[in-house]
Amino acid sequence: MTFIRPKALAALSRWRELIAAGGAGAGGLWLLAQGGVLPTALGAVAVAAAAGLGLTALRRLRFAAGSGALAAGPGAVEVVEGQISWFGPGIGDSAAIDDLAALSVVTVAGIRCWRLDQADGRHLLIPLAAAGADRLFDAFSVLPGMDGGLLLAAVGRREGAVMVWRRSRPASARLR
Repeated sequence: MTFIRPKALAALSRWRELIAAGGAGAGGLWLLAQGGVLPTALGAVAVAAAAGLGLTALRRLRFAAGSGALAAGPGAVEVVEGQISWFGPGIGDSAAIDDLAALSVVTVAGIRCWRLDQADGRHLLIPLAAAGADRLFDAFSVLPGMDGGLLLAAVGRREGAVMVWRRSRPASARLR
């Protein structure tokens, strides 16, 4: 038996990272107010860490809201050990993060999708509104040279294709 309504619990769960960062920041401010060298230093470190965690939490919230992950759509996304998998109704596929050549947002049959182009020429389409699509923010952020701002802007756009990231060719390929 729970004493919290399911909708309230879902809202708290969605905002949990930001709430935790706020609590850590409040604790750091309390330490700063205590005075003394050690509490002031620890408080400053706690406030700085809370600010960084809060910024990351806000970006994840914006990504989830823009992708429609708060109202799950077709299929489900799973990210496990560098492998992105999408399981749709009757179909599914996966792509390794290390094998990605390009990442873009496209519209296919009226549905906004991530297009993950792989080095071997195959591509994987994942609807932005798929269940678990909010996990892709962390998966995409490890790509070399990924711009988090561009990633958020691409999700926020409602139409047109947007190239988000492209792997630069390795040095050996440029010499040929």
